[in-house]
Amino acid sequence: MFLSAVPLFFKHRLLTISLLLLVAVGARQARAQAGSPSPTVRVSGRVSAAENKQPIPGATVQVRRTRQGVAAGAEGEFFIIVLPTDTVVFRAIGYKPHLLALSGTTLSQLVVQVKLVRDSVQLGEVRVTADRPDRAAINRALRNIKRPAPPVVKIPKRAPKPKPLFAVDSTAPKPEAPTISGSNVDWLYDQFSRQGKERRKVDELKARDAAEKARQKRAEYNKAFRDNRGYE
Repeated sequence: MFLSAVPLFFKHRLLTISLLLLVAVGARQARAQAGSPSPTVRVSGRVSAAENKQPIPGATVQVRRTRQGVAAGAEGEFFIIVLPTDTVVFRAIGYKPHLLALSGTTLSQLVVQVKLVRDSVQLGEVRVTADRPDRAAINRALRNIKRPAPPVVKIPKRAPKPKPLFAVDSTAPKPEAPTISGSNVDWLYDQFSRQGKERRKVDELKARDAAEKARQKRAEYNKAFRDNRGYE
């Protein structure tokens, strides 16, 4: 009723002022929201094993969105600051990973007790062999080894036979010629005949004369040494 009585000019002025006020209020609210820091959640607690409730030191507490995190202490304790929409991942060697989704919580501080379940991984069959090569590899290695050449054995030369100081006559002595040649009849004739006896007697006289001459010659030679007493 009031707006109908107002002239058209004033109606346009009122609408314009209302729009300006709405824009100013919206801009102020946007500036206020932009200037204020985003809400965070302080998550702390302890990481332990599910089967024996023993702490797991060194467990990884990581933000899934940023992949940044911290490591649990010696008693499994941890502390991390995240956003209300983040998801925290807990990992440890030998355990299955555990996810903690905050799901836009309005809490500013959250204390949790995380229990990790051991990961039972079934290993395949592992065949352990001794660190020893097989027979074929050993034979192949032996064939490839260069065998050393056999040592050269020098055979010493034999010493020459000693030479005699004086010349030695190695010829065999000549057999004496038989004094009696012929058959047994000639030998009997020489033994019992007169001519044979005379010939043997002449030979004996010659041998006796030769022995006497040799004796006299020896005596004559030794006589010189007998007279010289100084050499005895």
